[in-house]
Amino acid sequence: MPRREEARIREIEGPLDAATLGTLVQDYAPVVLRGVARDWPLVAAAGQSDEAVRDYLLGFDRGALAEAFVGPPAIRGRFFYSEDMRGYNFERRKGPFADLLRYVLQLRDRDDAPAVYAGAVETTQALPGLAGANALPALLGMGAEPRIWIGNRTSISTHFDASDNIACVAAGRRRFTLFPPDQTANLYIGPLDHNVAGQPLSMVDMADPDFARFPRFREALAAARTAELEPGDAIYIPALWWHQVEALAPFNVLVNFWWPDSPDQDARFDAMIHAVLALSHLPPERRAAWSEYFDTFVFQEHGDPAAHLAPEHRSVLGEPTPQLRRYIKQYLARGLARP
Repeated sequence: MPRREEARIREIEGPLDAATLGTLVQDYAPVVLRGVARDWPLVAAAGQSDEAVRDYLLGFDRGALAEAFVGPPAIRGRFFYSEDMRGYNFERRKGPFADLLRYVLQLRDRDDAPAVYAGAVETTQALPGLAGANALPALLGMGAEPRIWIGNRTSISTHFDASDNIACVAAGRRRFTLFPPDQTANLYIGPLDHNVAGQPLSMVDMADPDFARFPRFREALAAARTAELEPGDAIYIPALWWHQVEALAPFNVLVNFWWPDSPDQDARFDAMIHAVLALSHLPPERRAAWSEYFDTFVFQEHGDPAAHLAPEHRSVLGEPTPQLRRYIKQYLARGLARP
């Protein structure tokens, strides 16, 4: 898969402090953080054996349940839609976290192993105490609750997250392939509201891209950035950067940290969906007119659109205080309630 020289992901060595994290967020580009979690006890266990990782994690287990995706060997580890797009090529199973962990390890040496993946398991619920023993101090106080991901050789199709993310490989190896937001049109995104794990997916199979069906994907590949991570390595993925994650070993553990940048974060995708309903089917000249309004009032391409107004008269264009957020939500609720 070709890569342009300038598209390589920048790398820095750990540890990660708050000032460096602030710079990463401001730069809004992915960065590999080599060795940032090398001192974690969980990573030390991975240096001994997969069984040591299992035993270390089971030391925190309190009997919590976890959901796993389980797919047949034929899917080659790629969790995706079914052929008719009405369902998926895997099933969801829920059971004790400890059983899931033991099951993945039991499959390690099987050539016909099913694909198994448990994602975003909240450690505070499933493994209380794990986060305190395996922390990133730079994230303290930011609301970044760690989640754990466990599975065998699996592939999570290209998607984005609404939050900034630091993903730390604790056991196994992972390959991350990232695309900047300006490649969205070249990724051939599937249904926005019907997806595998909460976010829209690219319909392109990265392992075997169909360029006849998805010709613009070649442009996306030219802008792609790839990194492979070992235990103790991490990657910073800015919000809205598309990424595919491949687990390359028969037993893999990852811990990630998402954190919100504002109380409005979760409303942004909903706002886009509502804009699709209200604007996307207009004639081109009217879409262009509304684009000017969005550029002026939302994206502020021409500067602060309320700069000529006194603060007390800026209303919805004012500083987003808690009071203004409540007012805007009430204003929108009244409008959405209309037939």
